[in-house]
Amino acid sequence: MKKILIALAVILAPFAAEAQVKTPQASPKAYIKQTVGLTDVEVTYSRPGARGRAVFGNLVPFGKLWRTGANENTIINFSDDVVIDGKTLKKGKYAIYTIPKIESWEVIFYLSTDNWGLPENWNDQYVVLRTTVKEDALPTPVETFTIGINGLDPNYAYLEMAWENSHVALKFEVPTAKTAVASIEKTLAGPTWNDYYASAQYLFSSNGNIETARTYVDKALDMSTEKPYYVTRLKSLIQAKQGDKKGAVETAKASLAAAEAANNQDYVKMNKDSISEWSR
Repeated sequence: MKKILIALAVILAPFAAEAQVKTPQASPKAYIKQTVGLTDVEVTYSRPGARGRAVFGNLVPFGKLWRTGANENTIINFSDDVVIDGKTLKKGKYAIYTIPKIESWEVIFYLSTDNWGLPENWNDQYVVLRTTVKEDALPTPVETFTIGINGLDPNYAYLEMAWENSHVALKFEVPTAKTAVASIEKTLAGPTWNDYYASAQYLFSSNGNIETARTYVDKALDMSTEKPYYVTRLKSLIQAKQGDKKGAVETAKASLAAAEAANNQDYVKMNKDSISEWSR
C-alpha cells in the first residue's frame, strides 16, 4: 500500500506544481510606449481603482509623498535626454513619486527603481529632478488611476496623470531638432572609415568581390588616423587572397607592430603565423 501511495505522489506531483490559483490583481499592471519626435518614452505602472473611496485627501493624503500608483514603482524610461521646467533630465530609467496638493502636484524623478511603493530609506541624492505642476479639476471622475503621454508635438509632449477629479499634465521637451540635424549631417558627410571596414570585412568573409573589398579596406585606412591593427590585418588577408603575398607580408608586419603596441596577443599570434606562411 505504501508503495502505491508513493507512486501516486510521484505521478501527481507535476500536476500539483502546475496547479496555481490565478486571480485578478486589485491594481492591474499597465505599460505604455510612445515615440515623441525621435525619442521613445516608456511607462510601467499599476492602476488602483477608487472603488467608492474618496481618493485625494483621504486614500492619498495631501502634502504626503505618494508612490504614484500601486505595488512596485511607477517607472518611466527616456531614450534621450529631455528638458522639464528648464532642467535637463538625462536619458534613462526613473521612478516617479508625487506629492499631490489641492492646487498643484510635486513630481519627483528618483534614481532607485526597485522599491515596492515608497523607498524604505528615502535618499535625497537619488532625486535627479523635482518640479511642480498645476492641478486641474476634472468635471467627470476617473475611476482608475491613469497615466498617459498626450499633446504630442515633434518637440514636446505631456506626461499626464489623472484619478478621481484630479488631473496634472507635465510638459517635457525632446531633442528632435538636434537629433535630426545630427543624423542629416552624418548621412550627408558620407560613410565613415568604420563603414568601409565593415563592408570590406563582409565581402572578404562571404567570398564577395575581392577587388571591391580591397578598395574598401584601403579607403578605411586612408580615412582612419589610427590605422587600427585589425583593419591592417584585414588588408593583409585580402592581399594574400589576391595573390600578393609580398604585399600581404608587409601589411601584416604593420598590423603586428600595432597589435604589439596594443598588447593584443591574439592578433600578434595571427600576424606572426601569417607572415611565416606567406614568406615561404
